[in-house]
Amino acid sequence: MEAADFMPDETDIADIKRNLEAYEARRASAYRQVRWRVPLFVGLVLVFVALMAWLFNMVADPYERWFSTPHVLLYVVGFVAAILLYFQAVKPTSTLQQSFRKTLLPIIFGFIRDMRYEHDVTPNSFDRLPRETIGTFNSKRFDDVISGRYEGFPFEFYEVDLRQGTGKSGTIAFKGVVVAFETVVPFPGILVAARRANMAVGFFRGMFASKMQELSCGVPELDAAYDFRTDNVEAAQPLVSGRLAQALTWLSETRPDDPARVALNGSDGFLLLPQTKDFFELPDMSVPLDYAKHVAPMISDMGTMLATAALVRKIGARDEVAS
Repeated sequence: MEAADFMPDETDIADIKRNLEAYEARRASAYRQVRWRVPLFVGLVLVFVALMAWLFNMVADPYERWFSTPHVLLYVVGFVAAILLYFQAVKPTSTLQQSFRKTLLPIIFGFIRDMRYEHDVTPNSFDRLPRETIGTFNSKRFDDVISGRYEGFPFEFYEVDLRQGTGKSGTIAFKGVVVAFETVVPFPGILVAARRANMAVGFFRGMFASKMQELSCGVPELDAAYDFRTDNVEAAQPLVSGRLAQALTWLSETRPDDPARVALNGSDGFLLLPQTKDFFELPDMSVPLDYAKHVAPMISDMGTMLATAALVRKIGARDEVAS
């Protein structure tokens, strides 16, 4: 399985670049408008206030010129008017800023069929994610959520921050990205592979201990790094010793610094990759977009995610289907 197999082709890349150029033209036009609107709008207020203050001086007491009560009221009104007109002047960019990610991400990932972008909503698949994979948490926050279909399988991709506790005493249960997908062959139960080092002490004890049993994949490096747990040992053991071990080995080679977690729950599969940075990291809206610098790396990361998900979803499939 190669990430390059899940990269957009030349036609898709050409469409992405064309749409980015159109967006860049709108962005540049908005900033050109702001460059003359701000000094014009605010400058008119300053000129009006200065003129009115000069007129007030003509009837004001010589000792109260520039600081009489009418002058003070004029300055206050002028200050408020300047603020209101400033926001009116920058409205073209603020309007574009509000739709920045909502506009750009569908353009960048335009090669994904039936793509849908949402922000700060609970993904449909999250309730089916086995809690044995992430531990306990009492607060959750979702950032960008992308769903769609690529290379024959539907998926849901989202950024999530799960925490237990509050304030400085709180701990991170999981922070990173999750790829949810439908497996080729449903698993009859729950199967979880999670890094031992990233789990709290006694993670699988207590509320989960009664139904989850530990397994070994037979690969010393993986058994030392991963905790394999399931509620169906008979069905899980062939997978843990076979394709799941292969998938985790491939993951460790492609993302050695980001320990992955994998979970199967019936027909639902989940790939969890802990990371602290924003996966969909975009430059400030004032910065011109560069395809090679800002967009291509993001598409490459998404291709790697989809390639990994495609590999994991075939864990329980027959050889002729998985090939």
